Amino acid sequence: MTTNTSEPTSSNNSKRIPIIIALLSIIVIIQGVKIYLDYEDKKAKDERIESTELELSGTLTQLEEISNELDERIEEIERLGGDITELEEAKAEIEKERNQLQYTRTANRKVISSLNDKVAGYQELLKLKDEEILKLREVNNELLTENTGLKVEKNELTSEISSLSEESEKLASKVAMASQLKAENIGILAINTNNKERSSPFRNKHIDKLKVTFEISENNVAPIEGKDILIRIIDNNGQVLFDVANGSGTFMLNDKETFYTASQEILFDNSKQTVTFLYDKGSDYALGQYTMEVYTEDYKMGSHTFVVK
Repeated sequence: MTTNTSEPTSSNNSKRIPIIIALLSIIVIIQGVKIYLDYEDKKAKDERIESTELELSGTLTQLEEISNELDERIEEIERLGGDITELEEAKAEIEKERNQLQYTRTANRKVISSLNDKVAGYQELLKLKDEEILKLREVNNELLTENTGLKVEKNELTSEISSLSEESEKLASKVAMASQLKAENIGILAINTNNKERSSPFRNKHIDKLKVTFEISENNVAPIEGKDILIRIIDNNGQVLFDVANGSGTFMLNDKETFYTASQEILFDNSKQTVTFLYDKGSDYALGQYTMEVYTEDYKMGSHTFVVK
């Protein structure tokens, strides 16, 4: 006898299908609810971020406006002679906070709330400084009224002093010009190895040393004192003969560091004294015309030329 088992199996499968469908439905519902809740949470988060950014932007704008107002108060109080230390410190603090926020572009509610409190404090500071400006203006107006007569007298005195100062400067300038020393009877000779002297033009074989001589003209305005006398020997390319080993160096001429070839210190005694330089170049001279200039302090006493051929 054959037993039929398909009927119970089919019955069991029929019972499982509704359960499976119910479970799937529950899972779908749970997933849907989760997706919806995630969407709402993201939407709320985005709205909070947007709100925070708007509030941050508004706070930055307020800081910018306060910074500009502080500049105006600083300028006005400084003009009136008041103390601007507190305003400058507030200005520096605002710049620091504003630059930091602009750099990061991030802030939370706590930071923004703190900034808003500071903004309120800065606004109160501006009000106090406006009152201080009014008082300073009153004081300055009183002083202006009281000193009107004194200013007239002061202007007249200043004008007289200025006139005297100009005359004094002109006189000092004339004295300075008059006291400048002049080199005259300038001579430049070439000395060979046998100590024979020749006048320009020279040949290199005749030049063992250069001999520069000149007299310092009489000057009754110039004081008797020590003077540094400098000579500059300049070739036809504008280059100064320069050798530290032979006493060359630099001095200031027209506020510019300038090379000189040789120097010596003398005592100017207003006796038409003669000054002599012996310069040993130690090598051949380039052919062409040379200029020899004499200086003391910051002015030229005279000049002369010679030729090497």
